[in-house]
Amino acid sequence: MGLKVYGHRMSQPARAVYIFCKMNGIDFEEISVNFFTGETSSPEYQEINPMKQVPAIVHGSLKLWESHAILRYLACAFPGVPDHWYPIDLHKRAKIESVLDWHHLNLRHGALRLVQAVVLAPKLGRPPNPQVAAEAEKLLCESLEKIETVWLKESGPFLLGNSEPSIADLSLVCEIMQLEVLDEKDIDRILGPRKIVQQWMEDTKNATKPHFEEIHGLLYETKAELRKQRLGANNA
Repeated sequence: MGLKVYGHRMSQPARAVYIFCKMNGIDFEEISVNFFTGETSSPEYQEINPMKQVPAIVHGSLKLWESHAILRYLACAFPGVPDHWYPIDLHKRAKIESVLDWHHLNLRHGALRLVQAVVLAPKLGRPPNPQVAAEAEKLLCESLEKIETVWLKESGPFLLGNSEPSIADLSLVCEIMQLEVLDEKDIDRILGPRKIVQQWMEDTKNATKPHFEEIHGLLYETKAELRKQRLGANNA
């Protein structure tokens, strides 16, 4: 019963799923679905995910979307996944669930809207939106503060004071990595003061070597292309 993962490496939730599979030796077929060109709206893909988003998986008769649900499923369905990713202990698991629930309404809502408003809007056929960008950055900065003062307030290097990463660490760090496509001055303004967040991100990258860097390769390429475009525009 093979696992198929539908996604795109410019999607931060899809990257989290890819990295998790590779970290845990889960064999899967990676099927690229380009949301920039509207492939998520095709009738064929809607048969898999009627929400028209990535990622999604097919595992036997199961069709599943929403990255957090996918990560939970993979952690439970495949033998040999270390307990730290999604603990059997219900108290520990509940705390991870609380981070994941918070993520989509706070950190993701801010980071995704900011990147879309500033960088991705033209690729998606929409003009940049400064008002949306300002609102999104405010929520993003508030979310980063909450990560430092709530989720990372304990002594361990990972969320909730854990000594090893969970699916929550992976999901949230992949989210913040999307800021790489912003202008350097914007990244410095947003992440520069967040030394605790920066260290946590570095710890998560190191804990998921070499797969983290591999899966983020397209993001880094996109960052370089955008930087070249900005330099060209400034020199024109």
